[in-house]
Amino acid sequence: MNKNDALNPPSTDFSMLDYECAYLPNKLVRMNYKYVTQPNAAFASAVIQRGWRRFGRYYFNPTCHGCNECKSLRIDVENFTPSKSQKKAIKRNSATQIVIKHPSLTKHHIDLYNKYHYYKQSKDNWKYRSISHKEYYENFVEGAEDFGKEVLYFQDEKLIGVDLIDILEDGISSIYCYYDPDFSELSLGTFSLLYQIELAKQLGLKWIYLGYWVEGCKAFAYKTNFQPQELLDGFPALEEPPGWNKF
Repeated sequence: MNKNDALNPPSTDFSMLDYECAYLPNKLVRMNYKYVTQPNAAFASAVIQRGWRRFGRYYFNPTCHGCNECKSLRIDVENFTPSKSQKKAIKRNSATQIVIKHPSLTKHHIDLYNKYHYYKQSKDNWKYRSISHKEYYENFVEGAEDFGKEVLYFQDEKLIGVDLIDILEDGISSIYCYYDPDFSELSLGTFSLLYQIELAKQLGLKWIYLGYWVEGCKAFAYKTNFQPQELLDGFPALEEPPGWNKF
């Protein structure tokens, strides 16, 4: 496969009807999608560099009418230094076992995912809806190909956290992380991102792609704790270079 073919795999392109924004009050979201049946690392790398995200075989970015608040964020791995509190999170997880493998689906995954979201409903007022096996498979297992991975966290052989990532040509893209709220004292959300940074360093990769940043959105506040960072405004086409700037 030549480079041009790799960057243009067959896809079905469509947009969703507007729906309520989860990040900003009184705003509507419209998502632009590519459903790619045979994605590859070169394509995934190129679109993630340009502000897209991936769930399963779906690649997407917001195209909201009259709103451009979603900016893409990435961590500069080479120049990152953990803070005192982040070093404490690393120390708290000294007994945590870590396994990296191709994404999978078990009853443990479903139970943990639903337990985490039920907890976030009461803690952060998330809208709770249990996920089905089919929905989980389509979002987190399908489309991983050879670049999508899950990082599993265990305590005494008990699954306590799952971090879904893509290992791309120039960095790691954070897809989704969930954990057992009974182990909140371990700060697994923070630790999982610190582990991504360490993994990127080991692999010689420059960036951690964090998804979107929306000014004033509480759900994204944790992202600024991992400095230095760069910000991308907009979603340039594949033939255009992405203009990342220091944030």
